[in-house]
Amino acid sequence: MLKRIFPHPILTVVLLIVWLFLNNTIATGHIVLGLVLAILIPWLTSAYWPERNCIKKPFTLLKFLLLVLWDILVANLKVAVLILGKRANLKPGFITIELDVKTPLGISVLANVISLTPGTVSCDLSMDRQSLLVHALHIEDAQQIIDEIKQRYEKPIIEVFTAC
Repeated sequence: MLKRIFPHPILTVVLLIVWLFLNNTIATGHIVLGLVLAILIPWLTSAYWPERNCIKKPFTLLKFLLLVLWDILVANLKVAVLILGKRANLKPGFITIELDVKTPLGISVLANVISLTPGTVSCDLSMDRQSLLVHALHIEDAQQIIDEIKQRYEKPIIEVFTAC
């Protein structure tokens, strides 16, 4: 019964929190409206979710989110140094990352994390969903970038997001 009303309970909670942050208030009216939207949106869209996803290790997810926030901060500083320096020192290019993550949600999270980190952008996912094309602003060692993405981002994503 509860699964029918709350098909994605974590999404419901996240939507409510985001709603309250966006409105910058915890007034009763906003809580009620946010709760209605947070229940209705996952319920109305549940038919479009091809698979149910579970978060296996919430503590790992928290560590991952903190790591991503830290990496975004550090990457902003690195990109600023690169941009303010000599343009001739930039070595932009494309790299292909062979994916170990298999769930659509996991692939989406990985591609978005790469794009959120300044200096890198996810460009294309292969038709077979086995590799991701990434553009980097500065590439000194392509394999080092690939290894860093796989270790820092893909590995925790595989641990956290699994199909139910």
